[in-house]
Amino acid sequence: MQERIKWNSLPASVRDAIGERAGHVSAARTVSQGMNSALAAVLDTSAGRVFVKGIRQDYPGVVAQQREATINPHVRPLAPALLWRLDDVDGWDVLAFEFIEGRHPNYAPGSADLLAVLAALDTLAALPLPDLPLKDARRRWHEYLDADDAELLGGETLLHTDYNPDNILITADGTARMIDWAWPTRGAAWIDPCCLALRLIAAGHTAAEAEQWVARTRAWADAPRAALDVFARANVDMWADIAASDPQPWKQRMADAARQWADARLVPTSR
Repeated sequence: MQERIKWNSLPASVRDAIGERAGHVSAARTVSQGMNSALAAVLDTSAGRVFVKGIRQDYPGVVAQQREATINPHVRPLAPALLWRLDDVDGWDVLAFEFIEGRHPNYAPGSADLLAVLAALDTLAALPLPDLPLKDARRRWHEYLDADDAELLGGETLLHTDYNPDNILITADGTARMIDWAWPTRGAAWIDPCCLALRLIAAGHTAAEAEQWVARTRAWADAPRAALDVFARANVDMWADIAASDPQPWKQRMADAARQWADARLVPTSR
């Protein structure tokens, strides 16, 4: 996780370079959500409002930001447009996106936001798979599966995979927009509904309730039961490892959610 840096604490050379592209910056508001960028701020400029995120080029996470820049033209129906990029300013990589006014969704039971999020999943699943060197779902989860089971995750659908509510914006018209495309992945269409289901369980839904919600997506209808069981088992082990290596409360909640889901599906696990 990156320590967030305020606008005025950036090197002057970086602020000047951003101002040359964005217009004179009259105000800057640091955004607290998100974990991967040192810089995340909404700027009021002479050309309008813009969201900028940045990371030092010597930080390993810069690779994820580069992936986000590459995928952006292919996910425009859902993601704010990438306006420009500064890829070498005094050791910084900076992306500027159109500013989208919105709030993060409430995933709790009874939330009116869930239908909008499900609609976004359907929109994403219908997008063409871009010809890019994407992550492959079989490789992303292979550490927690044997080779035959990992093949069940293969597919030709573009996936987001990280349905942390901080990665979704609900706009004034009730539309859900997806942000933070650090892990665009190629795989089976039903994987994204599963990733959302885990977040719903962590937010207070039972496993059965979470599955009832994501069953409304078109991708879920084609999900083989055996594949869902395999994926549930893999997520128990994956989130247990994540929570053990960095026991932040939200990671422990995700580990517990993965266990609840697997238990509800009666999937034997190794832990």
